[in-house]
This record gives sequence, C-alpha cells and structure tokens, in this order.
Amino acid sequence: MRALISVLLISLTISLYLLESMASRGLSPTVIVIGAGMSGISAAKTLSEAGIKDILILEATHRIGGRIKKTKFSGVFVEMGANWVEGVNGKEVNPIWTMANEIGLKSYRSELRNIASNVYKQSGGLYNESEAQKVVDSAEEFFNFSANVSVSLLRNGVEDISILTAERLRHKVPSTPIEKALEYFRYDSQQGEPPRLTSLRNTAPLPTFADFGDDIYFVADSRGYESVVHYVAKEFLTTNKAGEIKDPRLMLNKVVTEIHYSGKGIIVKSEDGGVYKAEYVMVSTSIGVLQTDLISFVPPLPDWKLLALDQFDLSVYTKIFIKFPYKFWSTGNGTEFFVYAHERRGYYTNWQQLENEYPGANLLLVTLTDDESRRIEQQSDSKTKSEIMEVLRNMFGDDIPEATDILVPRWWSDRFYKGCFSNWPVGLTRHRFNQIKSPVDRVYFTGEHTSEKYFGYVHGAYLAGIDSANSLINCVKKKVCNPKDDQVFQDENVPVREEQRMVATY
Repeated sequence: MRALISVLLISLTISLYLLESMASRGLSPTVIVIGAGMSGISAAKTLSEAGIKDILILEATHRIGGRIKKTKFSGVFVEMGANWVEGVNGKEVNPIWTMANEIGLKSYRSELRNIASNVYKQSGGLYNESEAQKVVDSAEEFFNFSANVSVSLLRNGVEDISILTAERLRHKVPSTPIEKALEYFRYDSQQGEPPRLTSLRNTAPLPTFADFGDDIYFVADSRGYESVVHYVAKEFLTTNKAGEIKDPRLMLNKVVTEIHYSGKGIIVKSEDGGVYKAEYVMVSTSIGVLQTDLISFVPPLPDWKLLALDQFDLSVYTKIFIKFPYKFWSTGNGTEFFVYAHERRGYYTNWQQLENEYPGANLLLVTLTDDESRRIEQQSDSKTKSEIMEVLRNMFGDDIPEATDILVPRWWSDRFYKGCFSNWPVGLTRHRFNQIKSPVDRVYFTGEHTSEKYFGYVHGAYLAGIDSANSLINCVKKKVCNPKDDQVFQDENVPVREEQRMVATY
C-alpha cells in the first residue's frame, strides 16, 4: 500500500511540476483540450501517450463524461444519456465493450425480437400478432432492399437519397399507425431523426453493426456508464488513494467562451475570467454547441467551416423513466420492448420494461425523439406525466396505478450540449464531412460527429479522439499539418450526371 501511495504521489508531483515549471518560464501547455467527454478524454490520453503531457483539459461542468451521465432515480442509478454498448459479438471487437468487460460494468443484452407480439393499438389493446408480423416482415424486406440501394448508390457514384426516398422507390411508404410506429421503432430510435431527414448511403447498413455485431447491451451499473470514461482518464491522469482523479491538468467548471487563434498560438478565455495560452487547441464539444454562439472564435471560423458544421445534424433523444408502485405490464422473455401505434407518429411510441435491468424497481422507459423531444422539454414534467398516463391507460386499461415519479432529461435545452448525438443528413457530401473534422490553423476538432463510420456512438467518440489527436501529433512532432481547406464549393461545382437526375425524380 505504501508503495502504491508513493507512486501516486510521485505521479501527482510530476504533473504539478510540469505546470509550475511552464508557468515559471512563462510557457504554456502545448495543447488545451476543451471538453472532458469521451472524445476529449480519449484525445488527451493519446496526446499524453505520444509524449505530449503538457496538456490542459477545460471542462464546462463539474464532472467528466459529457453526454454519458448517470443520475439516481427512485433508488437506482439510471443513464440520462448514452445507455447501450451498441455493436457486440461481431467479427471485430468494439473497444467500448472491451473496456466495459475489463472494469466489470454490469450490462444486459437487449432482446429486440418478438416485437410483433407487443404492438399496441391507439386504444383497445394489442394488435393481432399475425397482423403485426406482416408489418414487421415488410419492414425487414425494406431494410434489406434499402441496404442494397445504398451500396449501389455508393458503387456507382450516384448522389445520396433519404431513407424516405428509398421507401418511395419501393412503393412502401408507411401510412397506417402500426406501419409508422414500426418504422419509428427501427429508424428514429437509432438515428434520432425521421427517415425524410436521414441519409440512406451513410446509415444503411450501419458500420457499427456490420463491423462489431448486431447485439446491444443496456448498461445498468451503479457506477454508471461514465465509469468507462473514468477508466480511460485514469490511464494518464493522476488519482488520489481513493481512486479519484486529482490532476491539475484537468480543470472543471471552466466554461470556455472565446478562442483566439493565429499562427503564433492559442488564447482561450473562460466565463469566470480565466485566460489560458497554448500552442494548439482541441475542441471536443458537441456539434450542437459549435452551431451556437457559446464559444466565439477570433477571428471567426472561415465560411467553409461554418457551412460544413451547420449542415450536420444533432439529434435529440429523450429517455423518460417512470416509476410505479407495482408492475402491471408483462415481464419475461420476449416482453422487454413494446410499441404504441398512435396516429401521431412518434407520440410515445417506444417502450421498454426494465425488470431485467432493475429487478423489483417497477420502472418503465419511454423514448421520444426530434420534435416530440423538443416539445416535452418545453412543458412541465407534470404535463408529460399526464400524457404518459393517458397513453398507458389506452394500452393497458384504466385499472392501472398512477406513476409515483418521473425523470425527463433535457439535453436540447442544455447550453453545454444542445442535443444527444449526431446524425448524417441526406445531402451532406464526404467533402463537407471532411471539412467538419478539418482543423482551422491551430484549432483542431474532435467528437463523435467527426467519426465518419461511427458517428453518434460512444465508440465513435472514443475512436474519433484518437484519430484527431494523431492528426495533431503529426503536426506537432513531424510538422505534417493539414492544409487549409479553401476549396469551399468543390463538390457543389461537380456537374450533375444524368443518372443522378433520374434518381432525384423518383
């Protein structure tokens, strides 16, 4: 034990020495990392492992983890943001799954099958299973069709189309409540936005599941999913004997408001009057924050960068937890998920009973996205609870207990996030995407939205942090820096080919 404490003290002393030594010589850290979510921590760790240890991490909130955040609700810890390890048991191993196993993170495989047995009418109970199964089978046929169309578009260099356009090509646009509900269950619940907005070419098939496997695991651990971020952070940040991160290179409650940049270096200003200098800065905030004026860049970011950032989407995905005095829903195999088919698309459609994850807690989870998420963020929790009880009574009858507690996250309203995860919209080209992640002078960018294959996922954030850091390392150590992207309208000037026009007219 004494030896361990000695090692920790030596590590902390080295970190303090680095900062104090730089300050005494009038020097500044090589890199300031803005944001301590998964991508920011991953980038900082990669920089540190490459020998760039004179870093400073500025985090706006009182914690690390970003959009991976636990909270205590009715006696158990639940996840307000990221909740699943998605992409497991495939040909490649998801790096988040590896870390989750190394720390013994409690998670449970979600069973998405048998949904045809659990589709509820707007009122009047369950749909006949055979009727629902026909809709499920049709949706599965379309999913395979859309994947083939997507591959064909990419192979032939044809412009992108939306998932909705692919549905029109198939002449299978959902029109009935059950068709719209099951479409929502498959697409909106994954991308956070409706098919009319989502790129087909970049989401069908999804590389996450193609590479890492189809299984998803629901995290239900008192330490929280954020313990994976802590696991990464503790690999390079010093901790005390209680295992808490106590490294002077990590500064919490530092809301960055200005980034001044030039060929000579970086000056970062925080809301509390702090001024920090560095040679480079790595910005790991959500793309939603970059689309607001929370952080001012001086000089302003170039038009090509602003245009690229503005064209990418940040979805809003709201997981509402509801507590009841006792269970009135089915439990056991094949009952985890159930669907409510309301005439209003996306109106409290996706449900999950959590008996497997939280035995005896009597919890339900209902998920809203996009406009419905924004709507309920702007109304009282009591109003939302009233709507939920009406829906549940339509499904299960009037003789059910009143909910005793409700938790409604508000990611869209939070100025430090402005949403949950990115979604590739129809029409965004590879050129534009590359501009999103391209540096501007000494300002580098990272985040799940900079992961071309795994945008929107925790593993995307982790891998993006590594990629962005390696780009910066090449610049610092090898002087191989990315050139400025001054070809602002390069892809827009490419003539539209005849086959592209033909696809667009369907």
